[in-house]
Amino acid sequence: MEDTNQKYDRAFLGQPKGLSTLFFTEMWERFSYYGMRAILLYYMYFAVSQGGLGMDQTTAASIMSIYGSLVYLSGVAGGWIADRILGSRRTVFYGGVLIMLGHIALSLPAGQAALYASILFIVLGTGLLKPNVSDMVGTLYDEQDKRRDAGFSIFVFGINLGAAIAPTFVQFASDHFGASAHVNYHAGFSLAAIGMFFGLIQYWLGGRKYLSKDSLYPKDPIDKESLRPVLIWTGIALVILAIILALLGVTGNLNITSIINLITFVAIGLPIVYFIMMYNSKKVTKVEKSRILAYVPLFIAAAIFWGIEESGSVVLALFAEQRTILHLGGWHFAASQFQTLNPLFIMILTPFFTWLWSVWKRQPSSPAKFAAGLIIAGLSYLWMMIPGLMFGTDGRVSPLWLVGSWFIVEIAEMLISPIGLSVTTKLAPKAFSGQMMSMWFLANSAGQAVNAQIVKFYTPQTEIQYFCAIGVVSVVFGIFLFFLVKRIERLMQGVQ
Repeated sequence: MEDTNQKYDRAFLGQPKGLSTLFFTEMWERFSYYGMRAILLYYMYFAVSQGGLGMDQTTAASIMSIYGSLVYLSGVAGGWIADRILGSRRTVFYGGVLIMLGHIALSLPAGQAALYASILFIVLGTGLLKPNVSDMVGTLYDEQDKRRDAGFSIFVFGINLGAAIAPTFVQFASDHFGASAHVNYHAGFSLAAIGMFFGLIQYWLGGRKYLSKDSLYPKDPIDKESLRPVLIWTGIALVILAIILALLGVTGNLNITSIINLITFVAIGLPIVYFIMMYNSKKVTKVEKSRILAYVPLFIAAAIFWGIEESGSVVLALFAEQRTILHLGGWHFAASQFQTLNPLFIMILTPFFTWLWSVWKRQPSSPAKFAAGLIIAGLSYLWMMIPGLMFGTDGRVSPLWLVGSWFIVEIAEMLISPIGLSVTTKLAPKAFSGQMMSMWFLANSAGQAVNAQIVKFYTPQTEIQYFCAIGVVSVVFGIFLFFLVKRIERLMQGVQ
């Protein structure tokens, strides 16, 4: 009997040729984003004489955290725009153009104005691109195609490949290009822009050949009647924002700290509004309401986890620059190159955990995995207390402390990130399936928004207390979650 899968396109590693287009698009986008992130914090707070902007370190760290929060906030709007207005393919392309413009802005020696313009472009662009390029991967396969899981695995590998190689290449460009004696950060940002440009070129050419024409059109195009309330509420939100900014200006409080506080309020408040809206909706059944309640502690756990995991580009980046010996034997490296560890460990650990979940017959439930992941994430911070306790906080310590911390937190990510994506889709009410997936991204946004506030308390002198406090919160909440596992499982109403 002929294998029905033979009729499917197998031009790219046994997968549809369109996967190669999306694989390299996302690889180059992650290359540009993680390459930029690897050096951005240092660019902001290093002195002008060292090639930086000379910002206050605390402000720079808060900006880094709120930047990450905004990226995940914007993804909520990006998915809606693709589904209702532009279609996935055009939304991704426009997002890539905005991202490239953001990196170009940073490549220009135009000071803080260029920094804030870059943040605006990249936040909007990533919000348009990231949720929709993943969605298009799913459209390459029909419901009977068994290659879907393998295709997503290859796609995720491309994400982490781009993120893993970027810090080294961007740092090299910063160190070796330009006439100035100090680090030329603008050269590094230029390389990030070039990477996104390559991604756009191959996406444009490959998309015309290999991506479905359906991706050019919205799945659920909005009509004039439905668009009207959207425009009204958007207008109301903009008016409220303008009033708030005007009040801040009149009182002399319109500054970057106030803006960060405002974004933090939105990032924490929005998921609360979403939960209340979904739970009280007449479209949600009694069983679905129970599942929404089950999701609440998982959402909080995810926010705590992402707050720790995403601190790699902020608190751990500061530790790398200020407290770490930047060589092992004769091998010298830059502090920014530690950003390679996150995607590298994901690539190493993913095959093991994929195998583990496939052979472990009586494996823990999703809430139990969350609880274990949260405890392990807390341990990655408690681990970072040890060098300060052993050697004090005045000198530098082995880079292996940071390597160990990243390894521990990536084990936690294996227990939370893929499991969280899966359980989010399972617990979603039918009427809010897409918006429930937005909730998963909002957990990351909320975690980084909280980071933007608490990172203000981090200095080399307070590192022991800082790592201890956050680590203990994560471990304690993880233990508390273990005691709630049975109750959460009952609320999940049959979802495994």
